[in-house]
Amino acid sequence: MVFSSPLHRVAPNRMADERDALTQQLDFHRATLLQKLEGLDDENLRRPMTASGLSLLGLVKHLAATEHGWFLEIYGGLPRPDVFSNEDDPDADFHIAPEETAAVIVGLYLSICEQARAVVAAGALDDVVTTPSGARANLRAILVHLVQETARHNGHADIIRESIDGTTGH
Repeated sequence: MVFSSPLHRVAPNRMADERDALTQQLDFHRATLLQKLEGLDDENLRRPMTASGLSLLGLVKHLAATEHGWFLEIYGGLPRPDVFSNEDDPDADFHIAPEETAAVIVGLYLSICEQARAVVAAGALDDVVTTPSGARANLRAILVHLVQETARHNGHADIIRESIDGTTGH
């Protein structure tokens, strides 16, 4: 079965206020990530394409863990364990276990993104939290970080996708 993205990518409004500009950019990049997977089967989605074992599905898994950590745990204060914690593999959020399917990983990513949207919608951009390292960050900085993080990994996804089947520009 080949992957079909459940998200429709919507261009951000370039005249939006600050909150909408940030959230629309993040949603655009979330949808872009899943478009990179479009038309590939599970084997190609989980196929390691770098020396470190990075795959397209691994990028989705990592970004699910990143959104979970920043929006739900750090900002939202929700008492949830790290979703991909593994004492034997410090990079487990990038690696796909044999039992993890595209449907499971993408479903988890979509669920975490939806929860993150709700947490962000309920907050103020100037709300400040303390990170596990002791640094302070406001919601605005967290949103900027997640836009940057997702866009950066979309660049990785571009290269991986092109290496799999030559597809560019999704």
